[in-house]
Amino acid sequence: GGKKFVPRGVLVDLEPGTMEALKTGQCGEMFRPENFVYGQSGAGNNWAKGHYSEGAEIIDNVLDVLRKEAESCDLLQGFQICHSLGGGTGSGLGTLIISKIR
Repeated sequence: GGKKFVPRGVLVDLEPGTMEALKTGQCGEMFRPENFVYGQSGAGNNWAKGHYSEGAEIIDNVLDVLRKEAESCDLLQGFQICHSLGGGTGSGLGTLIISKIR
């Protein structure tokens, strides 16, 4: 049939460039526009900026989007998180998100 499936992905970054490239790319229309959450300046490969300063500024928005996606599930079984281990966003913001959704 004509069903349209939309992934429950929440896409997060601390700089807008990567998110804008994904939004306007070939797969961008597949995701809900409100599920793109990003900051304005990036973490500059600094764990502390990703975890304590830049990441702390957007964590409430990230958790709101995660909550809305979780509430729309019939049977939530967990979260799958894919993040880099290096840099400020992947490691700093990644560990902040994991610590908040525990």
